[in-house]
Amino acid sequence: MRLREADARDLPFLERVLLTAYNWSEDRFTPDWIRTDEMARRYLDGFPGDGDVGLIALIGGAPAGAAWGRALPAGRAGYGFVAPDVPELTLGVLPEARGQGVASCLMAALINMSRQRGLPGLSLSVEDGNTARHLYERCGFTVVGRTGNADTMLLRTGR
Repeated sequence: MRLREADARDLPFLERVLLTAYNWSEDRFTPDWIRTDEMARRYLDGFPGDGDVGLIALIGGAPAGAAWGRALPAGRAGYGFVAPDVPELTLGVLPEARGQGVASCLMAALINMSRQRGLPGLSLSVEDGNTARHLYERCGFTVVGRTGNADTMLLRTGR
């Protein structure tokens, strides 16, 4: 597995990964929904912008997963918003690449990238029952809020 920094050329793949992340338990959302939902678009449109971070995992040269954070303003906050200078994390691994340590590798590298760039933290929203919560907790994320059936989690990375 190899990691590389994500850029605007990766948007079609990030859209696919976002759909995978949204459909963590079952197929609740469609590609058309991801392309038109205003909240979902916040995690994609304009990436990468100031304060954003992102990585693509490649297996055999093909994209297998991605982790990226968007530094969104309060007026365009996503589900895991904490502060405008704390990027909101999205993480997803394609089904055929799961169980190979891709998510753990992406998380460790994205946390390291965030620290190197002097970001104060990373935040995310995780729904009840999502097994990715265990990874987030292992990485040091803690619950800082709750909306509906999801917790907002934060990892302080520096500054």
